[in-house]
Amino acid sequence: MESQQQAHRVVVLALTGLLPFELGIPHRIFGRAKHPAGRPLYEILTCGLAPGPVRTDADFAIHVEHGPELLATADTVVVPASYELGPVHEEGRLTDELAAALAHIRPGTRLVSICTGGYVLAAAGFLDGRPATTHWASAEHFQRLFPAVRVDPDVLYTDDGDVLTSAGVAAGVDLCLHIVRRDHGAAVANEVARRTVVPPHREGGQAQFIARPMPEPQLATTTAARAWVLDRLHEPLRLTDLARQEAMSVRTFTRRFREESGVSPGQWIVGRRVERARQLLEQTELPMEQVARDSGFGTAQSLRKHVQAALGVSPTAYRRTFRAAAASGPADPDTLPSPDGPSVAAGPVH
Repeated sequence: MESQQQAHRVVVLALTGLLPFELGIPHRIFGRAKHPAGRPLYEILTCGLAPGPVRTDADFAIHVEHGPELLATADTVVVPASYELGPVHEEGRLTDELAAALAHIRPGTRLVSICTGGYVLAAAGFLDGRPATTHWASAEHFQRLFPAVRVDPDVLYTDDGDVLTSAGVAAGVDLCLHIVRRDHGAAVANEVARRTVVPPHREGGQAQFIARPMPEPQLATTTAARAWVLDRLHEPLRLTDLARQEAMSVRTFTRRFREESGVSPGQWIVGRRVERARQLLEQTELPMEQVARDSGFGTAQSLRKHVQAALGVSPTAYRRTFRAAAASGPADPDTLPSPDGPSVAAGPVH
């Protein structure tokens, strides 16, 4: 019989003026993560600075049953965005009440912010000397207020091991999926994404602001080409073949692809191939040469090069790490490879 592992506890801190969408992201993403046997992998609870109603930026309040003492029980604390942070946003300092609440957090607890929730972590000193991001519209103000923080205004999210931050709104979904992927692997994260009907993976280094986030009416897109690629990742792919799927010139297709996705076709394909390789490494015992062929890298040497660049570890080490994590629960974030790693160079698209 399978031994029952205690679920990783995520505590979400609900502050006055919170955005309901961001508040719901951790519950939706972590709450859908299941062990293959069906048991929840996370326990998600919400607390406020005091039990009771918490005003949102909408025309309703939410009722929170737990006070800040719950933070002392957390394995991960998530701070969503709020529009009423007062001196935190205006002066970069915590109120006495908020400081007392954050004091409950145990050393070593993983800290996560969504959008302007990063102001809270920064005001508490948790981001000093660390990389961080927030909504692009707040990034300049954030950097002026917290000069000790290494603010990257362009990325979707940052991962510094035990402290992670995201840009606004949908980037919070990307960050939470990234955490699930880091804790439990690509297969679990992809199933969560499928059930949530969102893209399974957007790299943290992808730009926040894309020139054309949505295609203009009646303007051709590159969606069909991307779907065509996903069915042929194991085959040699040429840029001319992708462009042909959309009846575009290579130049037009490349420009349109970058405008819509934020990355080049080559970078996107390498990312999808790494994702395919991760699933094979996690779920099969295939030899490395076969993993390389099935994921489109061709040879074990090419597989090793791209996995090392993207994840910071070799394919063998990645497989070993996630086999151990599957047996014992979420791995220590200090020993687990970050699934994004360094920026991935353009892949073998000719």
